[in-house]
Amino acid sequence: MSAQPARKPQPTELTVHQSSRQLEVAFDDGARFRIPFELMRVYSPSAEVQGHGPGQEVLQTGKRDVTVETIEPIGHYAVQPHFSDGHDSGIFTWEYLYRLGSQQDALWQRYEQRLAEAGLGRDAPMQAKAGKSCGSH
Repeated sequence: MSAQPARKPQPTELTVHQSSRQLEVAFDDGARFRIPFELMRVYSPSAEVQGHGPGQEVLQTGKRDVTVETIEPIGHYAVQPHFSDGHDSGIFTWEYLYRLGSQQDALWQRYEQRLAEAGLGRDAPMQAKAGKSCGSH
């Protein structure tokens, strides 16, 4: 007997809340999350943020007041937000948005731990990495 792959929750509603700087996402399994734009930005799934492999993540700072200027659908599986700091290369799948929403507390703790280890605060300006470019952004 073969196991059926687990069905992934699908969004039923997306609302951009500019005043509170949050993306509200409701899913068909009943889950509803309000994901801060800052969390989305610092955990953007783009190579610019995540790197091209483990250990290559680029610590994001100075994103507390970032907003989502526009958000575009990508097929039937994702959205691509355009952030006020010019970042627009992250494609957020429904599964990734569900993870961000459901694991917010742990993700915030990890982010704050990485900042502390780097001796930085959330509002520190981004530091340019000399010679660190993959040529695609």
